[in-house]
Amino acid sequence: MTARIEIRPEVCTGCGVCVSACPFGAISLVDGIATVSDACTLCGACEASCPFSAIIIRRDKEKADDLGSWSGILVYAEQREGKVDHSALELLGAARSLSEAEGGAVSAALFTDDGSEACRQLVEHGADRVFLAESPALHHYSTEPSTRLLLAAVRRARPSVVLAAATTTGRDLMPRVAKVLCTGLTADCTGLEYDPVKNLLLQTRPAFGGNIMATIVCERTRPQMATVRPRVMKALAPDPSRRGEIIDLRPSPADLESRARLREFIPLEEGAADIAEAQVIVSGGRGLKSGENFRMLDDLASLLGGSVGASRAAVDSGWMPYPHQVGQTGKTVQPKIYLACGISGAVQHRVGMQSSDRIYAVNRDPTAPIFGFCDEGFVADLFELLPALAREIRRRRG
Repeated sequence: MTARIEIRPEVCTGCGVCVSACPFGAISLVDGIATVSDACTLCGACEASCPFSAIIIRRDKEKADDLGSWSGILVYAEQREGKVDHSALELLGAARSLSEAEGGAVSAALFTDDGSEACRQLVEHGADRVFLAESPALHHYSTEPSTRLLLAAVRRARPSVVLAAATTTGRDLMPRVAKVLCTGLTADCTGLEYDPVKNLLLQTRPAFGGNIMATIVCERTRPQMATVRPRVMKALAPDPSRRGEIIDLRPSPADLESRARLREFIPLEEGAADIAEAQVIVSGGRGLKSGENFRMLDDLASLLGGSVGASRAAVDSGWMPYPHQVGQTGKTVQPKIYLACGISGAVQHRVGMQSSDRIYAVNRDPTAPIFGFCDEGFVADLFELLPALAREIRRRRG
């Protein structure tokens, strides 16, 4: 579906109601007639506010045959301080897997101040081509320029699928682009598959508080858009022999205009609580019974060179602070080793840690759901097993 805004000059009285109604400052009066700039997102506020019906948003449905002209997968490559975020590499890995069924090229869209090293990294991790926009103004993410540039990349590539990470950046950018393109967007996906028969992206995400997993499709419009939780997908090993095409978007000064001004950028320093980067996580749940007992996990995590995680139940009980929470409403992790202690393994927690390389579980309840998907499980009293494990590690290390 495509959309456009239409001003009816023979009806417009120049009353200015639409100017004050537009939340994006995209409308002005020129010679007494409303005029719309490129900042318009087709939100519809002006159409609804006009007392004379002088503003109309036309939405034209794509013909069914036109949907077949969209092909390939485009990944928005998030970057910080010129470095590609790991979530972009994860999405490229997922895109390469999907492309086997979808059949089109895998592209990446990168907006930065210097993309030479980042482009190489994206190609090595699976991109066939990179739509690159370079400017000092793109050193940090900015909503309006990124929206215009991603729209430009979509219109040039005409991808069947557009993916971005479900970070604060992706959650800000993708809805704006989906709105302008008049297409659907599935947020916070934890699984992606492609149906080559129906030519549909199967987008899976938790619903109803994580009690069910819903699979959503976008049948009538293109592109099919989704944001994906970081650390859910696996990045491919880099292949230095891969070659890709770099397509320069050449942003104009108008493309880079923004009504917001960045005063200062202060990175968040989470320190040891940044469990998303940990290679070993020892995580505790309701079975720990109290916050004091998390000291056992601190001791074991220290011996293993890892970090301590927690289930939502443990965080809600005040035993651990929120930055340690693993799960649907916490962080998604992808360590080499995940040790779940006293955690039942409900779907809300599973979503946050199921991509770990190896999952071990300790629980007194042999029917706990976590035993259904862990690599190795131990039906035991964690208050006996964990101290014994720590003692054995110390003994072997002398």
